[in-house]
Amino acid sequence: MADILVTRTAANTYRVVVRDGGSETQHVVTLTDAIAERYAPGQAPEALIQASFEFLLERESKESILREFDLPVIERYFPEYPRKIAGLVGGR
Repeated sequence: MADILVTRTAANTYRVVVRDGGSETQHVVTLTDAIAERYAPGQAPEALIQASFEFLLERESKESILREFDLPVIERYFPEYPRKIAGLVGGR
């Protein structure tokens, strides 16, 4: 299982490091409070991003994840994301 480290770097910007298999990838994710509340009401943005990367890693390699993106972009590639993410974040 991959190690996922999420760090807020600015108001709506997060740095995500994914370590797995002796290598790592780095990503920049933008997420507003309004969008975080839409996907995971009452949860910390960092928890939503962590769960989102877990969701992505179940479907693709860390190297295939975009290096920089707005969190709602995930839904464009994976229409089931909004339905699945609520259970992933809420189950923590």
